[in-house]
Amino acid sequence: MSNSEDFDVIVIGAGAVGENVADRVVQAGLSAALVEAELVGGECSYWACMPSKALLRPGTALKAASTVAGAREAVMGPLDIQQVLDRRNQFTSNWDDSSQADWVNASGITLVRGTARLTGERSVEVTHDDGVIPLRARVAVVLATGSTPTIPPLAGLDDVTFWGTREATSAALVPSSLAVLGGGVAGAELAQAFARLGSKVTIIARGGLLSNYPKPAGELVRKGLEDDGVDVLTDTATESVRQSADGTVTVSLNGGETVTAEKLLVSTGRRPALAGLGLEELDLDPGKLVTDSSGRVQGADWLYAVGDAAGKVLLTHQGKYEARIAGSAIAARAAGTLGDTVQDWSAYSATADQYAVPQAVFTDPEIAMAGRTLKQGQDAGLNVSETSLEIAVAGSALHSDGYQGWAQMVVDEDQKVLIGMTFAGPDVAEMLHSATIAIAGEVPLDRLWHAVPAYPTISEVWLRLLEQYGL
Repeated sequence: MSNSEDFDVIVIGAGAVGENVADRVVQAGLSAALVEAELVGGECSYWACMPSKALLRPGTALKAASTVAGAREAVMGPLDIQQVLDRRNQFTSNWDDSSQADWVNASGITLVRGTARLTGERSVEVTHDDGVIPLRARVAVVLATGSTPTIPPLAGLDDVTFWGTREATSAALVPSSLAVLGGGVAGAELAQAFARLGSKVTIIARGGLLSNYPKPAGELVRKGLEDDGVDVLTDTATESVRQSADGTVTVSLNGGETVTAEKLLVSTGRRPALAGLGLEELDLDPGKLVTDSSGRVQGADWLYAVGDAAGKVLLTHQGKYEARIAGSAIAARAAGTLGDTVQDWSAYSATADQYAVPQAVFTDPEIAMAGRTLKQGQDAGLNVSETSLEIAVAGSALHSDGYQGWAQMVVDEDQKVLIGMTFAGPDVAEMLHSATIAIAGEVPLDRLWHAVPAYPTISEVWLRLLEQYGL
């Protein structure tokens, strides 16, 4: 590469989100540079979605077999820890991004290694081992820098060696005991993964467990964790932490109790990774960017932010959706076929961010939720109702002995359409897309009644919900 080069679009961050933006604009005929300081493929590929699910899946498969008579008798012994870790390593390509870098180059995207900083309108400076490369975008710069962990201001934490989610998902050994600060999705998933690999695990949550989900769903997960031997301490504040000479960490709780573990995992949320990008010099707030539904940053019509960097929905699949939308909008504006405003549900608006976000918790049992909860509907001023029941159909009974699950639908009573759907139970994540389609498509309930679930599947719970609703 020359010392200076111009591109139509410069994308900062080569995770899954940045890759999708760059690919979209290149497919539309624009040139693109993709700048990355770490591994191409980003957090999800190496330290989040893929390795965490790889750690969870063996334990879930073993538990599933143990809940079916006939299979139960054939399943003997614990998980093979080294095989689990080796399989995890395969899914992270052993933290080698060469195959992803090859894909970038084969797609016609220019990969630039180094740390990027905005130096002016459509101007980016990339610092790497050999010096500094100035880049300029003819059309747009896109921030796809992901997110960074939020570390609580906890007494003693600065003097303690602790895990974040990166260290947990890439661990080479399973600790004998693990204390988890945080009762969110990552904390719950990793707690269960390590418990099933043999750790004695304690979750310490200032609030509830999975409090962003309906309470009955969270209670099923809590029971699943406790069945695996996890101690779940909710509504419990942490006062301080300290590390002993033997390396163990002691967590002091507000009631005077303590929890001591070989390792401490801090999983207390994430925030957009916007520091160090030079936003202040452009009179933009690095604490929070304001973007429209096409991803364009308010106050800088040449700058876009997508995925976790935009701070709207911190989920990989939703970030990739935003990336596709932004890429299409950038290409259309470059061609002069799109103006400043975009219409909801068009190819240039990430409208689903507001109304139809799907999300899954891959604990055992799982939680799968799409759209809005009952409270979110009420807070939006909608006339909403909820219908809920236990998942007890022929398909669930066949799936596993003693199957326990729960389902809820939230209905906009004025329009008679679904605005929210939640399932909790073993393997319910595979039912999530049907809910997402019903919500995004605003399928009327009287038409949804004609979507007949196959027998005998767990999806028959759809019929039971609609019947209980009154259809």
